[in-house]
Amino acid sequence: MTDVSRALAGPLPAEITFGATVTSSPTFFFGTNTRAWHEAFQVRSDDGTALEIVDNVDLAPRVPVAAGDRIAVHGELVHDPGRQPVVHWTHHDPAGRHPDGWIDWNGRRYA
Repeated sequence: MTDVSRALAGPLPAEITFGATVTSSPTFFFGTNTRAWHEAFQVRSDDGTALEIVDNVDLAPRVPVAAGDRIAVHGELVHDPGRQPVVHWTHHDPAGRHPDGWIDWNGRRYA
């Protein structure tokens, strides 16, 4: 598992794997750049960092999380100025050009 705060201090984007607690219900939006549906939800990593998870649900199944749920995540950490850090690429890459990510929830891997 990665210390998210340490990863944020290094070069971004960065591939990370970490544990977290979900702090919000998912919201859904259509990505104008990706032309795909996404779910987004807030988490607090095990080291206390607040993050947003953005998952492409056109490529991976929706993760039915709720506030208080525990998850493990592998994805790409990016910093969007003016916002909290974002973790995306939490799904497989059908083109095979990017490392596959995933979200583990309730004994199931969503990728």
